[in-house]
Amino acid sequence: MQYRQIIERIYDELKDYTGHGKVAGYIPALSKVNPHSFGITVATLDGEIFSAGDSGGRFTIQSISKVFTLAMVSRHMGNRLWEIVGREPSGTAFNSLIQLEQEKGIPRNPFINAGALVITDRLMTLYDDPKKDLLTFVRELSGNSGLDYDKEVALSEIEHSYRNLALANFVKSFGNIHNDPQELINTYCHQCSISMNTEELAKSFLFLASGGVIPSSGQRVCGTRSSKRLNALMLTCGLYNESGDFAYRVGLPGKSGVGGGVVAVIPGRLAIAVWSPELNSNGNSYRGIEALERFTTYLGVSVF
Repeated sequence: MQYRQIIERIYDELKDYTGHGKVAGYIPALSKVNPHSFGITVATLDGEIFSAGDSGGRFTIQSISKVFTLAMVSRHMGNRLWEIVGREPSGTAFNSLIQLEQEKGIPRNPFINAGALVITDRLMTLYDDPKKDLLTFVRELSGNSGLDYDKEVALSEIEHSYRNLALANFVKSFGNIHNDPQELINTYCHQCSISMNTEELAKSFLFLASGGVIPSSGQRVCGTRSSKRLNALMLTCGLYNESGDFAYRVGLPGKSGVGGGVVAVIPGRLAIAVWSPELNSNGNSYRGIEALERFTTYLGVSVF
């Protein structure tokens, strides 16, 4: 009941906290979303679900999907993964090309777009049907076998993927992307278009709160060590060049997406997902971050 009371309090405090940002209009299909939507869900390791607001509203998870592809690829590549992508904060925008030339096509971390493209490229190499296999993986994590891609959003992103295509070609020029850049962008835009609600998203991150195991089924997704490292990467790099401020304010491993979703994990206890589509200048949900800051403050728990 403590979690329910806290998230209902946060929802009441922030339900009118709007007008301080903009939806992701550079992707036309995303510009149609109601900017005032606001949902929160807490999912605990013992199976309890607590929600407030528009928790049933569906949105595309966008860059949050990078955690799923990283988990799938890392269990095949192990430490070899860090030969193709770094694990340091970038300090630059999520779609920046600035560091790539200086660092010879090795992206700074897996959560900036260049790094995510490298990970998706390896997903395409490792899996026979990467789009289908990714969807199967996320369905298992969320417990919803009906999850799917939002085809309208995927097509809209593919049609406006000029910068991501530039990133893919630039990294390929250094030999760090193996597949055709156009096919890579198609797969990448589909992964970003996975449509979820806050309950499904929170449940899908519980494996990172439980040492790599899906609590509802007991299925092991990754080892304890990998789970720890994924959480560490989310803490240091999960919100792009706002990651330091997020760690300071919220104190949890987290990942954001330009669809307005933000998800965070308290290891050993729970996952929490917030959806609020208006974004700040860093491309993160400003109300989502505010809600998570209040959650750890009112609960009195963080990783620190």
